[in-house]
Amino acid sequence: MVHGNSLEHVTDAYKRFLEGRFRKEFKLVGTPLRIEMRTSKNPYADKE
Repeated sequence: MVHGNSLEHVTDAYKRFLEGRFRKEFKLVGTPLRIEMRTSKNPYADKE
């Protein structure tokens, strides 16, 4: 799970890059891997 802001700008190519890096770093060869991008509402956005 990847949490962040402006995740709608993350390209499919970058998601594949991240998947490859996670597989290499955590030695997940042959293991199913699903990367989920999540954005939450900023609790301070409406406050001034």
